[in-house]
Amino acid sequence: MASTQLDSHRHIGALPAYPFYGGPAIRADVTAKATVAELVTTLDAEGTERALVLPNYGVPVPDAAFDLNPLAIEAAQKDDRISCGLWVSPKASDAARNDAALALVGEQGVKALKTSFLLGGSPSDPDCAEQIDRIFTTAAAHDLVVHVHTSPGAASDVDEVGTLVERYGDDTKIHLVHLGGGMSGHMKLIGGRLFDWIEAGKQVYTDTSWTIGFAPAWLVQEIERRGVGHDRILFATDAPWGDFEGEHARLAAAAGDGELADYFFRRNFEALYGT
Repeated sequence: MASTQLDSHRHIGALPAYPFYGGPAIRADVTAKATVAELVTTLDAEGTERALVLPNYGVPVPDAAFDLNPLAIEAAQKDDRISCGLWVSPKASDAARNDAALALVGEQGVKALKTSFLLGGSPSDPDCAEQIDRIFTTAAAHDLVVHVHTSPGAASDVDEVGTLVERYGDDTKIHLVHLGGGMSGHMKLIGGRLFDWIEAGKQVYTDTSWTIGFAPAWLVQEIERRGVGHDRILFATDAPWGDFEGEHARLAAAAGDGELADYFFRRNFEALYGT
């Protein structure tokens, strides 16, 4: 087991109940941490020494995630172990909300911007072009990392999100959350695209949260075969949507307990988000 774990991607804040998929209103984020004190207690219990904390999101109510930006900043400014990211949206309808969020990029502890197409829009939607450009160019100007959710199909697919790497990856650090998020995404990234981007000089990173069991082991094999990528993979829990125990065990089993594990669990976080 890696002696040090630095979590590159977890969330803070509890979301309101919502009637997903035509069913009753539910709250699925049952382990969400609604306060900084709850988050710190959890980090202590896990033995997590550093964490990048992002606003929780997932319900199609724009203010639900945007309103958690101050809580993420509070966490970063109350505990030296915590850095934070700010929620921003690719949608034109959220331009004013983005104005307020991007005004906070200079706050102490802010290291990233987080966006997703789960709640609408797409990388190829002309209606999103202006806000996407603002997000990525602001990140480049302030040396922040852009976190982008990935999952198979629709607007979050590697086919779509990959266009952002190609367009902005020369100047902006991009963290593709979830290594593609499922079978097809893993195959696209591990099977070539991730390594091709790295060799082309793109500033692209990823984490192994949400990965299917085979993916981390294959990822390690491809890193060894191609000779690049050891410095681009990070440990992440994605809590409350993932769990520390499962995510840690899966990556530790693939990485072993040597230098590669040190990169995944510690060094890459320090290089990207600071010591």
